[in-house]
Amino acid sequence: MATDELAKKLERRVNINESGEDGAEPVLPSMQVWNPYTEFKEFTRKEIQGFQKTFNKYDTGRDKFIDFEELKVMMEKLGAAQTHLGLKAMIKEVDEDNDGKISFREFLLIFRKARAGELDEDSGLFNLYQNLEEVDVDKEGVKGAKNFFEAKIDKQTQDKKFENEIKNEQEEKKKLQEEAMERKKAFKEKATFFTQAAANN
Repeated sequence: MATDELAKKLERRVNINESGEDGAEPVLPSMQVWNPYTEFKEFTRKEIQGFQKTFNKYDTGRDKFIDFEELKVMMEKLGAAQTHLGLKAMIKEVDEDNDGKISFREFLLIFRKARAGELDEDSGLFNLYQNLEEVDVDKEGVKGAKNFFEAKIDKQTQDKKFENEIKNEQEEKKKLQEEAMERKKAFKEKATFFTQAAANN
């Protein structure tokens, strides 16, 4: 019955929350029976499918976990290589069942934390999130990736153009100040000359 099932779920949640209080063994959340679409409602089905595809790509051991070595390779391929301690810290931040690995559910937690602004911008997990969010050729297709990189180049060109405009403005301002100083100096020299000439007469 649906009511019994709900009661069991609530009892399990209470056990998880109270684990360790009476010296009892901690009750870990079940990683076997869960639905990413209902638990992670902030993501669309398409997004979750994209996360699953990425997770599977780096789960080279095909054991439904990303372990330390797989995470190391993943970060290297993303161009954000981490130290041994950095990788350990990344796993620890989302490893809810303390098994030293990242399950798909824990992988989704990275994106939940990132979107909620709960990741430190200097952390490995933030680097992972940023690099994975940049572009996915499999998802966008070659044309989409091409457009992405062209847009990125255009932005860099615009930024450069803006920087050059500021630089030119500063140089122009400096030049005008120097010219004004030269005029002032010339005026002073003329004034001194006329003053001396008048005194001599």
